[in-house]
Amino acid sequence: MPSVAGIEVSGLCLGANVFGWSADAEQSFAVLDAFAEAQGTFIDTADSYMWRTPGNSGGESETILGDWMAARGTRDRMVIATKVGSLPSRPGLGGENIRAACEDSLRRLRTDRIDLYYAHKDDPDTAQEETLDAFDALVREGKVRAVAASNFSAERLRSALEISDRDGLARYSALQPHYNLMERAEYEAALAPLLESEGLASFPYYGLAAGFLTGKYRGAAVDSVRAAGASAYLDDPRGPAVLAVLDEIAAGHETTQAAVALAWLAAQPSVTAPIASARTVEQLAGILPMLTLRLTDDELRLLSHVSS
Repeated sequence: MPSVAGIEVSGLCLGANVFGWSADAEQSFAVLDAFAEAQGTFIDTADSYMWRTPGNSGGESETILGDWMAARGTRDRMVIATKVGSLPSRPGLGGENIRAACEDSLRRLRTDRIDLYYAHKDDPDTAQEETLDAFDALVREGKVRAVAASNFSAERLRSALEISDRDGLARYSALQPHYNLMERAEYEAALAPLLESEGLASFPYYGLAAGFLTGKYRGAAVDSVRAAGASAYLDDPRGPAVLAVLDEIAAGHETTQAAVALAWLAAQPSVTAPIASARTVEQLAGILPMLTLRLTDDELRLLSHVSS
């Protein structure tokens, strides 16, 4: 079973960014129930999900997740990751903001600790020493079990690790990068070697390229808030080729294109577990098979070739 900072996690991390956005509370509860029934334990959210939605102010995803854990009594078997730094009302990685944002997240999640707490994005206006001091204090107090970085460049991640080692502070134990079959260059060139050399876990987001790798965006128009972004990959010469290979491999395994795309991601040496979201139980059913799907070496090589 994969792990981060000694914490065991499921091989698929459920992205909760759709909760309170394209999935209401009832739909979200249904997806979470199905994920837990499939022995899923790892859930990723953020304080900023989904403040851009009309009527929202941020924290809606955390609130739904917290309500679900309280209603189902599942907190102790779930590994909860959330993030700080991108919510407009709690911006940046200053020490005071991190502490205040952590308290807000704990309250919404209805828990006494966050298992994995991410810096949501780099904050060049705040000294990394200040950020890491704040994270370290939360770890020492038991409010956070491990800290991590999201959307960091290799240079800034390396710098943060050096500061933590130098000053004896809590060290980033994972990175959440943008990485999938259609988005490979930056991660594979700079980030993957650093993660492997430093022993960091990797939990890629947009594992299905905003839904493009499910194959549903190549035909008739799809009613989805992600449709425009996903359909843009059809203009990439690699896009149709990747979908064709996903079709072929999925048929051979009698599974879904989404499961194959996530299985390729999970098989990459530096990847610990991919993140994928589902706004319905039916969508979740399409990605869960990746937990047991094992692609052959030839299938992995073919997917790597057509997506390069």
